[in-house]
Amino acid sequence: MGQCGITSSKTVLVFLNLIFWVEDEVNQSIQKVYDEYNGTNTDAPSRAIDYVQRQLHCCGITNYSDWKNTRWFKESRNNSVPLSCCKPNVNNCTGSLSRPGDLYPEGCEALVVKKLKEIMMYVIWAVLTFAAIQMLGMLCACVVLCRRHLDPAYELLITGGTYA
Repeated sequence: MGQCGITSSKTVLVFLNLIFWVEDEVNQSIQKVYDEYNGTNTDAPSRAIDYVQRQLHCCGITNYSDWKNTRWFKESRNNSVPLSCCKPNVNNCTGSLSRPGDLYPEGCEALVVKKLKEIMMYVIWAVLTFAAIQMLGMLCACVVLCRRHLDPAYELLITGGTYA
């Protein structure tokens, strides 16, 4: 039981370290995925970007203008961002940068980091709860051991230096 408590403590420290590490890693990963975007739903990066932008109501890494630096934007030459950047309540949105009011203003990086931190906090709370339950179990075991000396019903089974 003690080993599990130590392992739980180490796990909490690892997750706390991950919280600080996740921002840097997300920044590098999200930039790579945006660079691989090709606008079709046949490849994983494109599907992932479109899904994240729709679900988190965001566009680009820091904002919609980040799309100007992508290979997809330069190759398409239509001065627009993916349709997944369009707000759902806007009719006939084409993703055109000439109508920025139709697009989500917030970038996805901050929202992804926020969501990952939320998830990690749930994991940390679960691990801390598990560790607290283990500590309670160890405390109960100590109480039982301490009371054993007070109860005459507990006798050592040693007679004459040998085990009976």
